[in-house]
Amino acid sequence: MSKHPMTLEGKKRLDEELKHLIQVERPNVIKAIEEARGHGDLSENADYDAAKERQGFIESRITDIQNKLAEAEVVDTSSLQSDKIIFGAHVELIDLDDDKTVKYQIVGEDEANVKEGKISIFSPLSRAMIGKVVGDIVEFKTPKGEKEYEVVSFEFK
Repeated sequence: MSKHPMTLEGKKRLDEELKHLIQVERPNVIKAIEEARGHGDLSENADYDAAKERQGFIESRITDIQNKLAEAEVVDTSSLQSDKIIFGAHVELIDLDDDKTVKYQIVGEDEANVKEGKISIFSPLSRAMIGKVVGDIVEFKTPKGEKEYEVVSFEFK
């Protein structure tokens, strides 16, 4: 079994989602199934079908989260120190095409959210940044072609 890196924040979010699914969503869907059964013929009962479908989704998500947590290698990014960009780094880059500055944190696969400035360790940009230092040029391919950034700074917090 291979371990997948995850920040403390990412683990906390998955723990909270798992708790909510088990303590709130699962009992609610069980109640909905019981109520739908009370409406009679199950073969033509849309409420029952919808509740069973919802139950399948919830149980699948619970299993998925439990597997991800079991395979997680949780990293406290605030305790990291490196002279090169590694997992957990908050990186400031400058786009060499338009001189715009962007900031990203390299996080686990399930934590990625570009709108929040968090990119997956497995993304092309993250892979290109790993091992770089301030002043290095980061080159990677996008659907629109080659892209280049210069590393302005990075830190761990």
